[in-house]
Amino acid sequence: MNRREFLAAAATASSGPILLGMTRKAEEKNPVIGVEGHKYECVHNWGELPGGYEWQTTHNVALDAAGNVYITHQGSKATRANRDTVMVFDPKGKFVRSFGKEWINGGHGIAIRKEGGEEFIYLSNTWEQPKLVKTTLKGEEVWRKGRPECKEYENPKAAYSPTNISWLPDGGFTVGDGYGSHYMFNYDKDGKLQKVFGGAGTEPGKFKTPHGQWLDDRDPKNPVLVVCDRANARLQRFTPDGTAIDATEGGKVVLFPAHAKTRGDVLLVPDLHARVSLFDKENKPIVHLGDDAAWRKKVLDGFKVRSQPKEWLPGKFVHPHDAAFDADGNIFVVEWVSTGRITLLRKV
Repeated sequence: MNRREFLAAAATASSGPILLGMTRKAEEKNPVIGVEGHKYECVHNWGELPGGYEWQTTHNVALDAAGNVYITHQGSKATRANRDTVMVFDPKGKFVRSFGKEWINGGHGIAIRKEGGEEFIYLSNTWEQPKLVKTTLKGEEVWRKGRPECKEYENPKAAYSPTNISWLPDGGFTVGDGYGSHYMFNYDKDGKLQKVFGGAGTEPGKFKTPHGQWLDDRDPKNPVLVVCDRANARLQRFTPDGTAIDATEGGKVVLFPAHAKTRGDVLLVPDLHARVSLFDKENKPIVHLGDDAAWRKKVLDGFKVRSQPKEWLPGKFVHPHDAAFDADGNIFVVEWVSTGRITLLRKV
């Protein structure tokens, strides 16, 4: 979308309901971005935090079966505000609860799935212990894990800082050591380590910051693991057992991919370089939401804009760090900005 199209969309878009946490005046219209079939009204600053609570670098987002929204933020030991790292909102943006004081300063990855008749949260914490945690939806701990026990991490100097968790077809899960030694790990459904693959490098099958990953089952007969190889500026695809299939050309399809999710035939990739991308079933770009070269240049100039909310533009992103679909195809986007920001992209 060029500037003229963006302004025209903003001028003609329906304002829709004003949700909790909005800072713009009620009479102002929310901008609409996207292309035919994939247009979204941008509701920035979604969700209302109660008094005494504040965001500190929002990181990831996941939804439970009831549509409640779970958001992690890094948290800060220096603040006197709430020290929980997981915030929970109902589908309309009303605060429900929070938990996670134990890993303040490390809140990062979050994923939710149903196991039997109950849903569980899987969390990955980057700069604090424990590194991996499984909890109930209310934050009650089921298990925790530290460093993986494998030859790649026998040396205590080998860094380990997992960034995200996703699922495997057999009921297991996979973990990416995005801020550590750049390996991927496959665990079985009981949490036992089964496979280690990857490691640092630029060649196929190697990584520079495997920051996020997702089981792409749009072809049910051939599910693949999509890994956001962030610092290599590419998406890599693997069989579920960790065998490399292919990769996009560095910097050509994605710029600095942070995570991935799917819904129907669409692959969703939040990109830290100021856009959110949608891809079709053949992995061809449908639209790069919020894409603007001039704006991207500004936000990447020393990363100063991430701490300057007054500079943020409606309908534009600063640093999308994660995104997730709800059941209706709306998208929640959370950004790596110092004051935190959640945007609801309401499908229109």
